[in-house]
Amino acid sequence: MVLSAIASVDGAPTIIDRVCAAAVTLLSLSGAGISLMADDELRGSAGVSESGVEAVQELQLSLGEGPGADAWDENQPVLEPDLADAGLVRWPVFARAAVAAGVRAVFAFPLHLGAIRIGVLVLYRDHPTGLGPEELARGLVLADVASQAVLALQAGAPPDEVHELLAGEPAHWAEIHQATGMISAQLGVSIDEAFVRLRARAFGDGRPLRQVAGDVVARRLRLDGA
Repeated sequence: MVLSAIASVDGAPTIIDRVCAAAVTLLSLSGAGISLMADDELRGSAGVSESGVEAVQELQLSLGEGPGADAWDENQPVLEPDLADAGLVRWPVFARAAVAAGVRAVFAFPLHLGAIRIGVLVLYRDHPTGLGPEELARGLVLADVASQAVLALQAGAPPDEVHELLAGEPAHWAEIHQATGMISAQLGVSIDEAFVRLRARAFGDGRPLRQVAGDVVARRLRLDGA
């Protein structure tokens, strides 16, 4: 059923996007996204079911917390049926921001084949409800298919090269990297500390990380206040 659902998706530009679109259909979701990881860091969306999902995916990058990061760290599914639950303290900042963006439930599955770890599949619902046993099983199958799809893409690349669909970070990542380097130089802090400060400024301003990075690169903004 999962493979036939993926095969029946029309209009998705890549196999990774088709897996996300099939997940929405199979599990009655409002959206799905796949993020690849490198050096233990979220590298933006490699595939989404629809364009609006990418902004929700980026929340975890901007805030530095969320189910995708936890699923990656723990190497097991992270399932949250109600982000508006007053008792939820696992990701208090992400939960508030996600609910404000219209997300009420989120389910993250690590992508791996054996010891090879690849990224995370994150599923979203706009109403609070958990995954039933059959839905959970389909989610695990989708994660496995996504893992195999990524590795199959890479297998088709020339030796010692990364496949073009996997190599290119989202366009705004170049600005984020550049802005981080500029902040590091301006403040005399490490790259890691500069990224934390950039992320904190984006959150404090209530703006996407890419927009704040763009302002830094264009020299419209200095984080030292000058």
